[in-house]
Amino acid sequence: MRELSARIKKEMIKLLKEDEEFRYTIAGLMGIQDISKGIDRIEEEQRRLREDFNKMLQEQRRLREDFNKMLQEQEAMREEQRRLREDFNVLSQEQRRLREDFNKMLKAFQQMDKRLTRIEKTVEKMTIDIEDEARSFVRHKLMERGISVDVDVLKLPEAEINIYGANKEYCVIGEASIRAGLKILDEIVEKYELLARKYPNYLREKIILVLYVLIPVPELIKEAEKRNIWVFKATKEYVPLDKVLKRLREEKT
Repeated sequence: MRELSARIKKEMIKLLKEDEEFRYTIAGLMGIQDISKGIDRIEEEQRRLREDFNKMLQEQRRLREDFNKMLQEQEAMREEQRRLREDFNVLSQEQRRLREDFNKMLKAFQQMDKRLTRIEKTVEKMTIDIEDEARSFVRHKLMERGISVDVDVLKLPEAEINIYGANKEYCVIGEASIRAGLKILDEIVEKYELLARKYPNYLREKIILVLYVLIPVPELIKEAEKRNIWVFKATKEYVPLDKVLKRLREEKT
């Protein structure tokens, strides 16, 4: 077998050297093989390139999808910004209106405060005036009945009695008001009880409780009669002084 192979090789070498046509034939065959191998390599390379190209296309498609999503998100953000801007403008307008309304309300309160201040000063002046008037008329009415009493205001640590006066026999305790309800009768009685409890030296044998009022409520007059409290104003006696004095005399006998 080896001898046969050696003879074939020897014969082929001889043919390659001596036979030009054979030599070209062998060269052609070898070139075709090389070309075939080259074609195979080229096809393999094309296959890899095609795979890479397809991968690149897929990647590009993903990138395009991501880019489209990003565009959509950007558009959504732009739309949200637009809505926020509109809401901000609405809130700014509302805040402006609220500020204007607040300024108007503040101005109205300031004007109201000025009016209330004037009213308070007027009421205070009227109160002082009516207290002075009350003391003057109490003094005058008592003098008409032969009772001489110097009437003034009595200021104590616990309270202030607007109408107070005393002589050796009588003591006058009372209040003055523009308009009064039943509560003021309780206040008069409470101030009398305060004197009796803590300042008995201000009291006398006969106690005249008095209310000087311009506008009494109807039930006040009935209650004052029960409590024997003298109620009157400059032009009218609601509970007459004579009636109060009569009951005082009856109580002492």
